[in-house]
Amino acid sequence: MTTPHRTDTAARLTGLVRALRGHGLRIGPAETVDAAAVLDVLGFADREQMRAGLAAALLRSESQRTVFDAAFDLFFPLGVGTPEAVRADPPPVPDDPEPPRFGRPDPLREQLRDRLAAALADDDRAAQARLAGEVVEAFGRYGVGGSPGSDGWSAQQALGRLAPDTLLARVLAALRERRDAQDLSDRVLADEIRRRIRDFRAMAAGEARRRVAELRGPERIAERAVAPTADRVDFLHAGRDQLAELRRTVHPLARKLATRLAARRRRAARGEIDLRRTLRRSLTTGGVPLRPAYRLRRPARPELVLLCDVSGSVAGFADFTMLLVQAMSEQFSKVRVFAFVNRTAEVTGLLRGGDDPARLAARILTGAKVTGYHGNSDYGSAFGEFADRHLDAVGPRTCVLVLGDARNNRRDPNLDALRRIAGRARRVFWLNPEQPSLWPTGDSAALAYAGVVEMHSCRNTRRLGELIARLLPV
Repeated sequence: MTTPHRTDTAARLTGLVRALRGHGLRIGPAETVDAAAVLDVLGFADREQMRAGLAAALLRSESQRTVFDAAFDLFFPLGVGTPEAVRADPPPVPDDPEPPRFGRPDPLREQLRDRLAAALADDDRAAQARLAGEVVEAFGRYGVGGSPGSDGWSAQQALGRLAPDTLLARVLAALRERRDAQDLSDRVLADEIRRRIRDFRAMAAGEARRRVAELRGPERIAERAVAPTADRVDFLHAGRDQLAELRRTVHPLARKLATRLAARRRRAARGEIDLRRTLRRSLTTGGVPLRPAYRLRRPARPELVLLCDVSGSVAGFADFTMLLVQAMSEQFSKVRVFAFVNRTAEVTGLLRGGDDPARLAARILTGAKVTGYHGNSDYGSAFGEFADRHLDAVGPRTCVLVLGDARNNRRDPNLDALRRIAGRARRVFWLNPEQPSLWPTGDSAALAYAGVVEMHSCRNTRRLGELIARLLPV
């Protein structure tokens, strides 16, 4: 076993820190020094122990662990100064990497599937890790110009050839034959097998990233191939699992924002300096204003009205924001929520329901009249209906938040209705989940609406928290 040179170790550690900072993790010089001390104490004999030690030194929350693990595998890959470097030789790769023709057996594929089924049944993670490398080596290479592997490695291509998800029935049958699994239901065993298969797929993805990093450099791959933390996931591109993770962050984020708003409210309560009273006080100190007097004010908690587009394109963004506001409801004297697609309906009562948050959009679409004769977004019609029927919800203490991408399907934007709403409210802010470069494109009316109210790009939860803490009145 060869231990990496000290200079190489320092380069790998600083590269890991830079990559983590690029993904939004706050890591300062003190944490970096602690991580170097961890490497000095633990050494490289046990890679998983080294991983846990660096995570303890560099991370501030468990939610950052997924990003850390992916970046760690790039900068401290399997085989760098670790016992795992002595690995079994992979099976020979056939000269023709193309998939066999229909009906022609593939002995290498069947051999790997048999070994993977056994490793999954035994829950042997070491064997699964070795198989992940062999599968990527055998089926994951891609290239052009007659030089396979010159362009990179693809876990998706390799897993597509291996099809590990189709092994569920085989592994389930193997587990049912074991005495220790006879008391478990097939559903419980199937869920456990699916978890093991997901873990193997993650191993294959990590192996492919490691190989590509060897070709193109770990910094570049860490920037492009490592999934962001939950607070940096783009609302418009979040998958089902990512949206579920975002919903789990609602209450911690709400508590943090409530603390910030309460602090702003305490500072605002002091008011401005009362010059007359300050000068009067200074008479007792020889004219030196040592004890300034303030005009005390008693700011009332503001009212909040949400206007949310719940159409399919932005439903995830609207769902999360509505749940966040509902969790922060104690910070406002009154909260009313209105949803729309092309018609507007109040959904405050639906939002307070105790059902699964993942079904919020479905509850609104089925329980409120937010669509008319068509199912496409029509901001102009929705604003017009709100101004005609619900304008009494807006008053001089009301802050209005409009949530949507402003894609009006080339219909009349009805700017006059939005002006009527803005004319009655204390402030109106529009949070748009699209980046500003897309506002002038296609059927977007964002620029027209931005001329009436203040519009901000809000693509992830980190940005949403910043905007709410900064924009909402106290």
